[in-house]
Amino acid sequence: MNSTREILDGDRVKLSVAVDEKEFDKAVDVAFRRIAKEVRLPGFRPGKAPRKILEARLGVDAGRQEAIQDAVPEHYVKALIEHQIDAIDSPQFEVTGGESGGALTFTAMVPVRPKVTVTDYQSLRVEIPNPLASDEDVDQQIDALRQQFSTLEDVDRPVEDGDQVTIDIDGTHDGEAVEGLTTSDYLYEVGAGAVVPEIDENLRGASSGETVTFDADHPDPDEDGKLNFSIEVKKVQERVLPEVDDEFAAQASEFATADELREDTKKRITDMKRSQAASQARDLMAQALGELVTLDPPASLIETEVTNRLQDMAMRLQSQGMDLERYLEAIGQDVATLRESFSEGADLSVKVDLALRCVVAAEGLEPDEEKFDEYFALLATQMGSDAEDAREVLTSSGRMIDLEADLGKQAAIEWLYGRAEIVDEDGTAINRADLEPPEVEELVETNATADEEAADEGEAEEEDNQ
Repeated sequence: MNSTREILDGDRVKLSVAVDEKEFDKAVDVAFRRIAKEVRLPGFRPGKAPRKILEARLGVDAGRQEAIQDAVPEHYVKALIEHQIDAIDSPQFEVTGGESGGALTFTAMVPVRPKVTVTDYQSLRVEIPNPLASDEDVDQQIDALRQQFSTLEDVDRPVEDGDQVTIDIDGTHDGEAVEGLTTSDYLYEVGAGAVVPEIDENLRGASSGETVTFDADHPDPDEDGKLNFSIEVKKVQERVLPEVDDEFAAQASEFATADELREDTKKRITDMKRSQAASQARDLMAQALGELVTLDPPASLIETEVTNRLQDMAMRLQSQGMDLERYLEAIGQDVATLRESFSEGADLSVKVDLALRCVVAAEGLEPDEEKFDEYFALLATQMGSDAEDAREVLTSSGRMIDLEADLGKQAAIEWLYGRAEIVDEDGTAINRADLEPPEVEELVETNATADEEAADEGEAEEEDNQ
């Protein structure tokens, strides 16, 4: 097979492919053998009629046309791999020779991924939550712990949000008691928003011994009419939180002092924030980059992105022991509705992809052989296979072009991340060291300590030798 490539306007490539007569004749022979199994001829068992007999009965073109249908897609794929063409949609084929005899020749007009030009990407600015725990963060976490050790005390005042009220509740609909809405001595937290919002609205400001009556919309949209409520407030209690002192710290945690408790809480919150901060910054940076693209992406790329999202979801469900069809039945949706929901944001995702490819080309971030060697060595370790075998599989299948793009885009992300301005909610620049996951910092500190100890041992040994 011989093939040539011609780059055309409109994000298209023209492939011209020629399959020599001898090679194509093998495909024709295979086609006639397949036809022989389907055609019954007097004197021959199915599949045993010679090619010459079939040509005489059916015509030479019968086998050639079937062979063309098989050979054109097969050699088209080979040509894509040979020329490393990034096809994004089905091509338009035109057979230019071989239908009646001789070599098979055809052309393929291939839609390819458009190349965009992006400017002002060298210094993107993204805003993320500060990765260091604030005093407010610590207070909220400790308050949640205090809630677990809180007590209730009777109060003689109107009801406020957060109060615990003991109530007798009588809920009816068309004069009939509603199951679950009629009970005595029920402990309810005002402001919880349970059942219907009108309950909280009418309990606020009520006092112990008071009865409130009101109507409310039925929470079931299929039910007509109003719900009628009569609620007697029998007791009002407020939640009292313990003081944050050493006694509380010892009771609520493994720490002996309140200072130790606060310090540990601050560290845990900071570790959690830092473990997410760098990833969040990269995601927002990629979105900001994609928003610089003004080109409307081809519909085929958006459809591919939606399909990929759908496949990812199906794989996640499968890993949890559920197939996509059963899941859709459970949530009352179909594939078309799901695809429509996945289409939201697909446009930006495609733009991010195009913009990252632009950065790769503009900054020369294409992976070199060393980067490929690292990838295949890691893949071989993970899969328990040989690195060269893995490389050969990807090369022969034409997936090296995707791998090259993925490695390049990863490099572009890191290149942009190293130059982006990353600020917190107040616009204050975030220290890059605070974006490193805690385990990375701990590893650096451990290595530094080990280096210092090694240096100290070296100095001591040198003194002994002297």
